Amino acid sequence: MVTIAGETLPGSAEESQISSLTTAAARNLATTTKTAPQMQGITSRWLLRLLPWVQVSGGTYRVNRRLAYTVGDGRIDFDINGTSVSIIPDELRELPVLQDFTDTPVLAALGERFTQHEYAPGEVIAQAGTPHDRLVLIAHGRVDRIGTGKYGDEAVLEALAGGDHLGDAPLNAADGQWEFSYRAVTRVTVMTLARQDAQEVIGRTPALRDHLAADPRGDARPANASGESEVALASGHHGEPALPSTFVDYEPAPREYELSVAQTVLRTHTRVGDLYSDPMNQVEEQLKLTVQALRERQEHEMINNPGFGLLHNTDLKQRIHPRSGPPTPDDLDELLATVWKDPSFLLAHPKVIAAIGRECSARGLYPDAVDFMGHSVPSWRGVPIFPCNKIPVTKEGTSSVLVLRTGEEKQGVVGLHRSGIPDEYEPSLSVRFMGIDDKAIANYLVSAYYSAAILVPDAVGLLQDVEIGH
Repeated sequence: MVTIAGETLPGSAEESQISSLTTAAARNLATTTKTAPQMQGITSRWLLRLLPWVQVSGGTYRVNRRLAYTVGDGRIDFDINGTSVSIIPDELRELPVLQDFTDTPVLAALGERFTQHEYAPGEVIAQAGTPHDRLVLIAHGRVDRIGTGKYGDEAVLEALAGGDHLGDAPLNAADGQWEFSYRAVTRVTVMTLARQDAQEVIGRTPALRDHLAADPRGDARPANASGESEVALASGHHGEPALPSTFVDYEPAPREYELSVAQTVLRTHTRVGDLYSDPMNQVEEQLKLTVQALRERQEHEMINNPGFGLLHNTDLKQRIHPRSGPPTPDDLDELLATVWKDPSFLLAHPKVIAAIGRECSARGLYPDAVDFMGHSVPSWRGVPIFPCNKIPVTKEGTSSVLVLRTGEEKQGVVGLHRSGIPDEYEPSLSVRFMGIDDKAIANYLVSAYYSAAILVPDAVGLLQDVEIGH
């Protein structure tokens, strides 16, 4: 008999005196209680649940809009090699005064005269009231546009970032002054073009000189605040004046969205299905997890796909940057202002939602939670904030926040799918048996069809490069 710490080891006299069946042996005859296969990668997929889905019977969805004039205020890209920055000539056409100028050699001559400068945080790049003697393009970093408030105090009017520019007055012949001050928030890299260098190129290039002297929009019809052609109306008149005539013009080449597809081939051995499908159908369980993975990929694509994903297709004028880095209440208010016409919900990475909570707590603010489909979710100004881990977090610890207006009737964002397809397993998802090969492997083609469409530009707002590490 061997005893250690009061425990009788196998082979002892006490073990030979056991008078009943042990639990270890009994389990060989028992049917265990088991779960279906679990999958950690399954998320709430709020975007797929919240978007209204539009049936696309023809496989293509066309978004017709009113004709809008391009004003050339897009973002400027640069050729960056390490810490060296150079101008891409054709990118200068993003400046409003150069939007229709297509002479690339002349643009290259302008680009060669830009010089690179660095500014430390807090350093003033341009001071209001001083001569506007240079054109400044922001290559990297954040810059605040500073103005004077109504009561004489200093106010931050806008946060600018890489791709923005500070005025184009040096390209005009008349001298001018900076209307606002610009201050670096982070370390900033800019490319500057001095007025005398710009005037030198303009002086020896008649085509550029004539272009700058002309009205950039020529005889274009007046446009409203959204860039759409103005509808001529008369109101408040008396008597019988001649009423204006008008028409509503449409985009000549509207955007079309083709349904995207995510597919895989599920392979299972027939022996597994024949012998081991009690109490759970092995093929069905394999299929359920495969469908979950496809739906996860679908949401990822609807966020990140370059062709139709929300992050890449948000209008440039609907993108803003935080004033200081972390997502503060001020930044969330400004984000809601980009989609002020009936915003539906905010979408952010869980770590960003945690950062929002920290910033609110630091200011003594405790936003109310809202009840949605039995879930208690945080909100801002009554607009719910839903988590989405498909919004990427960069290695520098920055991410983005989306705000959406949804539905065709609200000219918002809609999901696109095609239900009623052959061998449909779920709406717009099919499982098609492909046969059994010579190794007794049964093959099933699993396909999901989907896309997303932004009906008008102001249906989506994007707060970019928020820091989550503070």
